[in-house]
Amino acid sequence: MNEVRIDKWMWATRIFKTRTIAADACKKGRIMIDGVTIKPSRMIKVGDVIQVRKPPITFSFKVIGLIQNRVGAKLVPNYMENVTTPDQYEILEMNRISGFVNRAKGLGRPTKKDRRELEQFTEPDFMDDGFEFDFEEEE
Repeated sequence: MNEVRIDKWMWATRIFKTRTIAADACKKGRIMIDGVTIKPSRMIKVGDVIQVRKPPITFSFKVIGLIQNRVGAKLVPNYMENVTTPDQYEILEMNRISGFVNRAKGLGRPTKKDRRELEQFTEPDFMDDGFEFDFEEEE
């Protein structure tokens, strides 16, 4: 076996959870070899360096061995080497540190503060004015 499909190899080396996801990533232009986006059917060989863009960073993997069937996580280093540059990991760490602070207003799940402000806005004020209404029927 001198060559193997890239979508199969990325699934087998556990870069992607399913082969379908790996193929979709290729179709969306997130997988590159030598700066050129490739199709899922592209055949790879030993020595190729594959760039996988998973926002916000781009991972780089060098093909050490070819494989078509999925293997255990402990065996993955026999087939690939992570050659991602340290500056990419710095970007990932900066993203992790910033957390949800840079979340754009209105995107994602509301925070506890957002929920409280919304409840304060939607609840009518006259409900807490201290008055109690007792309606008694006259006979």
